[in-house]
Amino acid sequence: MLSRDDTAAEIAAVAAGLVVDEGQDYAAAKRAAVRQLGLPPRTALPDNDLLEAAVREHIAVFCADTQPGELRALRELALVWMDRLQAFRPHLGGAVWHGTATRHSDIHMHLFCDDPKQAEWALIDHRVDYHPGTASDWRGDAVQALTVRTRSEALGQWVLLHLLVHDHDAQRGALKPDSQGRKPRGDAAAVRALLATEGGA
Repeated sequence: MLSRDDTAAEIAAVAAGLVVDEGQDYAAAKRAAVRQLGLPPRTALPDNDLLEAAVREHIAVFCADTQPGELRALRELALVWMDRLQAFRPHLGGAVWHGTATRHSDIHMHLFCDDPKQAEWALIDHRVDYHPGTASDWRGDAVQALTVRTRSEALGQWVLLHLLVHDHDAQRGALKPDSQGRKPRGDAAAVRALLATEGGA
């Protein structure tokens, strides 16, 4: 019988394949992995740090040739939108920021507005089609999310860009280091710095 740690590692390994190969988010991938492995629904799930380590391992083993180019293409596309949305203090987060994105990944960007409606008005003014919804922020609070379908010519496909809209005062909390001591998000200058490094990773 597998120990709890072994079970968590097995779930993480299966979930990592779903994240990398299908673009599933962490929570959905963990639940799907439990089902695929035939484990009880209440099985303890691996934490996000363990899953991220499994994602990086999966990329190293199965996608080492293609992933760096796909990541660069997504970061370059994110930067285009960060420049367009400069007035709203955009910060890139998620897999594209942390370096684990592939062509199946969405782009997650955080906007910090004096008035939360400003970002939506800007999209309307520029006739950008978007889908309104909600998402959870780093505190678990619900925030407005505007999803845009944008074309990556480098990848030859459409990519979903999720704009998470916060009020201006939330920016300080958004930049606190994560559990691994890393910046959880970066502004346009930080993304340019990543792209300037070898391979953009």
